[in-house]
Amino acid sequence: MSDRRATVRAVLDQVKAEGRTALTAPECKKVCDAYAIPLPKEGLATSAAEAAKIAADIGYPVVMKIVSPDILHKTEAGGVFVGVADDAAAQAGFESIIANAKAYKSSAKLDGVQIQQMVSGGQEVIVGAVTDPSFGKLVAFGLGGILVEVLKDVTFRLAPATRADALAMLDGIKAAEILNGVRGAKPVDRDALAKIIVNVSELTGDFPEINEIDLNPILADSEGATAVDALVSVDFAPPKEVYRPSQAEIVTAMNRIMNPKAVAVIGASDSEGKIGNSVMKNIINGGYAGELYPINPKADEILGKKAHKSVKDIPGEVDVAVFAVPAKFCVAAMEEVGQKGIPGAIMIPSGFAEVGETALQDELLAMARKYDVRIMGPNIYGFYYTPANLCATFCTPYDVKGKAALSSQSGGVGMSIIGFSRSTKMGVSAIVGLGNKSDLDEDDLLVFFEQDPNTEVMAMHAEDLKDGRSFAEVAKRVSKNKQAPKRQPHTRARSPATIKSTTIS
Repeated sequence: MSDRRATVRAVLDQVKAEGRTALTAPECKKVCDAYAIPLPKEGLATSAAEAAKIAADIGYPVVMKIVSPDILHKTEAGGVFVGVADDAAAQAGFESIIANAKAYKSSAKLDGVQIQQMVSGGQEVIVGAVTDPSFGKLVAFGLGGILVEVLKDVTFRLAPATRADALAMLDGIKAAEILNGVRGAKPVDRDALAKIIVNVSELTGDFPEINEIDLNPILADSEGATAVDALVSVDFAPPKEVYRPSQAEIVTAMNRIMNPKAVAVIGASDSEGKIGNSVMKNIINGGYAGELYPINPKADEILGKKAHKSVKDIPGEVDVAVFAVPAKFCVAAMEEVGQKGIPGAIMIPSGFAEVGETALQDELLAMARKYDVRIMGPNIYGFYYTPANLCATFCTPYDVKGKAALSSQSGGVGMSIIGFSRSTKMGVSAIVGLGNKSDLDEDDLLVFFEQDPNTEVMAMHAEDLKDGRSFAEVAKRVSKNKQAPKRQPHTRARSPATIKSTTIS
């Protein structure tokens, strides 16, 4: 372990041992010093006389602040004195700050008073780090002081951030021109600010338990940059593990889902108006040439296809199972899908997390994970993949082939996408519904479409991201690696004799 990491680890271990969620000012100073994040000279005084001595050694004027793990908002507690000019004022300031802190919170543990070099001048900016539930560790940069609250002119990047990322952040705020100098002011030291951003990024990367860092304000001028104040909060709870198969595993599973040689429809029906009936008709009418197996324990034949009581009764391999049964039957059916070794499940049924049945959805996912089954949905309209003439959906078939892959999280938006694409005769390679995204999400689709020769353009509607960091990383790579689209004439999918289809919306 490097010296700087050992220094920070010792601080964090002490904070954890004391059951605290935030570092004191001296602890912040020690952590920032270890990672070359500049803060003013300072010292901790435990008596009025010591306060005067430390202040004299630093050089007047100084700033004095209460140090207490129980008082985070120092100004509200009357615990901050600015511009203390001599020994007498330092001693008096110490006594007043301690008295104010006791009056503010009598039970607070008081470590003493921080004596800090007073820094002034320069442009106020803010550098920080936050932990986002979806994107993980992010670094932030923007205008500092009260301006960050009023103007909210802040930009973010995924941590770890490179020097190039940091310099781009300086140009990424609306008020970037201020940093370059206006009305005769000299430009700020961009390298100094970029170094602070990078070092904050490295600090959060080395210690995931650091939940938030707030350096506000940082005073930046042409000679450098110094953080006037630092706040560091921590969260020692273990992070939630995110399920993410390898890219090779994703491609293997998605290829079998999108290009199946055999499809089973669980809940297939001969009854008009039922989803299981619509799905069967649409797969047939769409021109799918692979094996199609209807699953219905009460039928011998559905739409000219031999019916099976269970997917386990199907001879040979099956690549994907389309579910068209009520939610309450899905877990048991998923177990049979897993036992059959089917790698993909298209979960059209609703009645899961979208209506508060989170436990049922978790049970379904756990069963799928037990057998390495990838789930699309639940609560979706299904999907189209035109190169395979596959319309695994309760919507009507789509027959205009092209190079655009579309996806939606919302069923309503998905219907609009399908309707618009159909009315404009826009050629597509795929239209995919993701619904509740219990398993497969935008990341998986991007990984598949990246290597799909039938797809050149991807457009996605998302209401949220399960793993924003993964999505950002995959999207960044795919946008660079995917070749620019070439103009291709639209072609229509093969259309055999059709069976009358019912559209359910």
